[in-house]
Amino acid sequence: MSYQTYGIRPQLVERVKVKLKNPATKDRFRLLLGNVTKSDLQERAKVRKLVKSAAIILQEQLTETQEEQIVSFVIGQKIDPNNTLHLLKLWNMFR
Repeated sequence: MSYQTYGIRPQLVERVKVKLKNPATKDRFRLLLGNVTKSDLQERAKVRKLVKSAAIILQEQLTETQEEQIVSFVIGQKIDPNNTLHLLKLWNMFR
C-alpha cells in the first residue's frame, strides 16, 4: 500500500474507513472537501488545515508526526479531484 510508505499505520486507515460508513460523518466530510482544487491539495498549509478539520470530524487524535505523514502523502499523490482516474486510484488504494 502506498500510504504505508509514508508511515501511515493501517490501523488508522481502517478506523477512518469504518467511521466514514456513517452517513452523517460522510456528509460532513463531503462538505469539507467539496470545493477543494488540485492547487489546494499541493499547498502544505491548506492540506494541513484540511487534515486537522478531517480529524475533528472523524474524532481522531492525531500527533504532529501523523499529521505530517498524512500531509506528505496527500501532496505526494498529486491528486486532482476533477480527474476520475486519480479518484479511482485513491479508491482502489483504500478499498
